[in-house]
Amino acid sequence: MENTHPNRQAYRELLFTAPEIEKYISGVILFDETARDSCLNGTKFVDHLRSRGIHAGIKVDCGLVEIAGTDKETATTGLDGLGKRCAEYYAMGCRFAKWRAVIKIDKCCPSDVAI
Repeated sequence: MENTHPNRQAYRELLFTAPEIEKYISGVILFDETARDSCLNGTKFVDHLRSRGIHAGIKVDCGLVEIAGTDKETATTGLDGLGKRCAEYYAMGCRFAKWRAVIKIDKCCPSDVAI
């Protein structure tokens, strides 16, 4: 299937409306797009999950950038505006957050610069 918004939305709705899913999961980490999306009947995904006793969480980092002068090590972005984003996601119904930090580990990594 082509990676389009309508296809992603339909796939997520299929997952979130699966029979008895609440027996097996208690929380879902969403991306910004998913937290803003709705089922075809207009119910926000976050509200639908809550109605089934599933907590909606949100990925709050803004992705990775390569650190110059390193062996392709990365830094996580998103501290700027984090408080504002978290307040908005809370108002949308998200109740926990995830922050991703990727640390390259090998003979010479992590470097002092990355640390």
